[in-house]
Formats: sequence, C-alpha cells, structure tokens
Amino acid sequence: MAELDERLDRIVAFENALAEDGALILKFWMHLSKNTQKARFKALEKDPLLSWQVTEKDWEHWRRYEDFTEAAERTIMRTNTGKAAWNIVEGADPYFRAITVGKIIRDAVRKKLDELETAKLSQSQTSQEVTQDDTEQTAPAQDDVGNALSSTTLLSTLDMSLTLTKTDYKAKLKKYQGKLNLLHREAMAKGISTIVVFEGPDAAGKGGAIRRLIAAIDPHSYQVLPFAAPTDEERAQHYLWRFWRHLSRAGDVTVFDRSWYGRVLVERVEGFASETEWRRAYAEINEFEEQLIEHGIVLVKFWVHIDKEEQLNRFKEREVTPHKTWKLTDEDWRNREKWDVYESAAHDMFQYTSTRYSPWVLVEGNSKYYARVKVVKTMCDYLEKALKKGK
Repeated sequence: MAELDERLDRIVAFENALAEDGALILKFWMHLSKNTQKARFKALEKDPLLSWQVTEKDWEHWRRYEDFTEAAERTIMRTNTGKAAWNIVEGADPYFRAITVGKIIRDAVRKKLDELETAKLSQSQTSQEVTQDDTEQTAPAQDDVGNALSSTTLLSTLDMSLTLTKTDYKAKLKKYQGKLNLLHREAMAKGISTIVVFEGPDAAGKGGAIRRLIAAIDPHSYQVLPFAAPTDEERAQHYLWRFWRHLSRAGDVTVFDRSWYGRVLVERVEGFASETEWRRAYAEINEFEEQLIEHGIVLVKFWVHIDKEEQLNRFKEREVTPHKTWKLTDEDWRNREKWDVYESAAHDMFQYTSTRYSPWVLVEGNSKYYARVKVVKTMCDYLEKALKKGK
C-alpha cells in the first residue's frame, strides 16, 4: 500500500505541473456496480459479433471486484485535488453517462475560457498602470541574475588547465570506447536504457564529445536529438512534452543535445519563461528525473565547460575556417555578451538539480582531448554501476 501511495503522489505532482502550466485537467470515473457489470458481460457474450470483447481476464477482474473497488477508492481519495478533481459518473445508463460527461466538459471549458479572459484583462490593466519608474524598480529577477549572486560560481572553481597529450588521448579514448561497447552490449541484453544530457556554452565541444561517445555504440540502438527553440506546436504544450515523447526504448541510448534544462537557462535568461515558471521548473525536473531513474533508466548529465577566453578563440577560429563558419551565428555572439548571466543561471541549476540520484558531471572542456575522454570514461562508470546493481 505504501508503494501505491507513493505512485499516487507522483501522479498528483505530475497533474499539478500540467495545471500550473495552464492545462485544464478533467478526470472521469465511470462507476458500475458488480451486478450491472456481470449482466453486461453476459449480454456481450450472447452476441456472436461482440463476444470477443469479454475475456477470461475480465471475469477474473469481476471476481475481484471488491479489491478493485478498494484500490479505486484510495486512488480517488489521494488524487482528488482542486487542480484536478475527479468526476464520478454512474455508467449503467449510456445516455445519462454521455450527456453528463458532455455537460461537465462544456462547463469546465467555458469556465476556463472565462478565467483566461479575466486574467488577460487584469494583466492589461496592470500594465497600463505601471509607470516607467515602476518598471525599472520591479524588473524581472531573471534580468538581474548576474548581479544577484557572488562572482564566484561553481564553474569558476573548475581547473580548466586539465589536458591530455595527443598520444595519451588516442590511447585512452580507444581503451574507454572499447569498454563502453562491451558494457552497452550487456545493457542492451538486459534491457537497460540510457539517457545522456549535454549542456554547456556555445563552442564548448559538445558535438565532438557526442561523436566520440556514439562511435562506441551500435548505430541501431542510439539516437542523438538536437534541440533548439520550441516550435509553435511545442510551445502550446507543457515544456517537458517535447522530451517525454523521445525517451529511450529498452536497451537503447538517447542523447539530448540541449534538453529540458533550457527552461532554467535560456528561457530564464532571455525572459521566455516567467520567474514563477522557471523557479518551479527545478522541482518539476527533479521529479521527472527521479521517475526515470526509478524506472531503471541510466541518466547521465554532462555540462561541458570552457572559459570565456577559450570561447573567443574558438569563435575566431570558426570565422576563418571555411568548413566551420556555419557553426558561428549572430545568436552565439549575443549569448556571449550575457556570459556572466548564463553562468549564474547555470550555478543555480547545479545547486537545485544536482541530486543524489542524478548529479551533474562537470567536464573541463578547454582541452577537447581531456573532455572527450572524460565523457566516455564517465559513461563507462555509470553503465558499470547500473549493471552491477542489476545483478
């Protein structure tokens, strides 16, 4: 029962996250008495064209009707919240059931639309009343994030001088890629999935690290998903939606080149998310990742870091290298102007989302050789630990 309650609490947290993001949640429980259910089964069995709808499992569930009812009552009790309330509908009469559900949906949608219109008018009136001075005094917290923290961040404490010679790099990369291949084969056989997240400044070398990582994995069992600004369709959903639908199948590896952490990084810094939205995202992300890990998925989160001087050198190199110029955009230069703000946002991100079950791996990336080897070796460590745990 404790395990059931824990799972129900997770459902409540999930529904709250959707509701806070603006979703209208309607939940219906169609009640049917044991006798009515039995009569319906019997009627279906007598009809040659519909008898296939009733299976032995259905009858087994009917014989355990009281057990299912008890579980249903507990489920409704623990998950009936103000943001996602249950609607219990008597299901014996199909006409009553259909009309009742239709009315509830109609009324709920009308109420939601009225609330949105009221909120829109209120926001418009508030904006008109705010003077320019007031605007400056109440600037969004994300605009001041660079000044809100000390100049010392977790990233500023990294030893960016770490490096490898070309000879050591080749030897160690070969060693760990071979080890990773064997570990991944074993993970595939056991159905252990892996999700790898890459974040970091522009030109930090994420792409190069990803290429060395997937070089050791069966091409049929991985996918690399680059994420940029959300599309109109994606913006209409909860921000985690576009990542939910790409989770790894059993035994596969999914690499996210940029991820759900955009909510607390670029969306925070650029003002695409309100302060309320990005502040609650820390807890939502932690909850999401904990569920992945409890499901048996191996989750590895890399922040590949370079210092500001090294980024400038790489930008200049891209400007004069014909086959690399496409990598450098005006947006890269604009982001560089906000270096300190992004670093402070990243510091908050590490502080609030580097958890016991899903810590961040900070990769010193000034040396591409060192960064690539550290990424592949870390993947080996994670898979090795997961495989030992599964024995």
